[in-house]
Amino acid sequence: MLCPNCESQTRRFGRNRNGSQRYRCDACEVTFTDGATRPVDRRFVEEPRMTMCLRMLLEGTSIRTTERLTGTHRDTILAAMVAAGEKCGRFLEATIRDVPVDDVQVDEIWSFIICKERTRERLNHGQDHGDCYTFTGVERTTKLMLAWHAGKRSAADARTFCGKLNHAISGRFQLTTDGYGAYLTAVPGSFPSGVDYATLVKVYGSPSEEDRRRYSPGQVIDIIATQQIGNPDPARICTSHVERANLTMRMGIRRFTRLTNAFSKKWENHEAALALFFGFYNFCRPHQTLTEYMGYKCTPAMRAGLTNHVWTVPELLARAGEIG
Repeated sequence: MLCPNCESQTRRFGRNRNGSQRYRCDACEVTFTDGATRPVDRRFVEEPRMTMCLRMLLEGTSIRTTERLTGTHRDTILAAMVAAGEKCGRFLEATIRDVPVDDVQVDEIWSFIICKERTRERLNHGQDHGDCYTFTGVERTTKLMLAWHAGKRSAADARTFCGKLNHAISGRFQLTTDGYGAYLTAVPGSFPSGVDYATLVKVYGSPSEEDRRRYSPGQVIDIIATQQIGNPDPARICTSHVERANLTMRMGIRRFTRLTNAFSKKWENHEAALALFFGFYNFCRPHQTLTEYMGYKCTPAMRAGLTNHVWTVPELLARAGEIG
């Protein structure tokens, strides 16, 4: 091996932390690594094992638990998750477009990146730290996750989410949200084809001493439904289905689990995990309430007419790769 600096003969000089062979030139004392000698298969993980890692993440398993059970390094698992999530994000944006809908429910689910909002303000961190609210929109009949957006609980993020929702749907439909005030300005300007819009506010009583010990919310003592735009059907003013979808997210995405150290450490990883899960939820995971539709197991995408069969995770990643 010749030195790239003075072209003198070199000798082996150990290996670096990645296992690549290092060389040293005795003439000019330059140390370098020959990229051709690096064991390129060192980080290679066969497809079945990598698929199993992603499946475990999609079933709510943590990164380090997946590492222990599969023998795959956590950095490799994270890199695969981010790559798959980015592809799924582009795939969902391109695939779920102009879907006919009848009844859409919208809600926000809380999580945080690195630290909670109070700590972010105290330490003067940027907006990529602190509270993160994921806006979700679910069609009541098909259970299809139409659109989502991870951001702050702000008027700007509410408008961004409503814009994404408008690109995903077609036709006039009924929309129900909670009482978050930003929707009152975001909804009217986001749906030019028209919308019958109502809000539903749940009033909770003070939690008992037992509820506080069990980390339980207070009991719902009143429900206030308000018609905001158009002529929404009072019998269909409801947010229970999207709230149940949010519970599925909490159970299926480990970084949404409360009171643990499994929270996201990077905003990019958080968004990638969300995109991967929503692709899995829509196309690969038969929905419990749709299993009897047409006599066989059915996913939300099948019920919405986007596909005719239950996808496997490799098929999802392959289809996403075609677009991404």
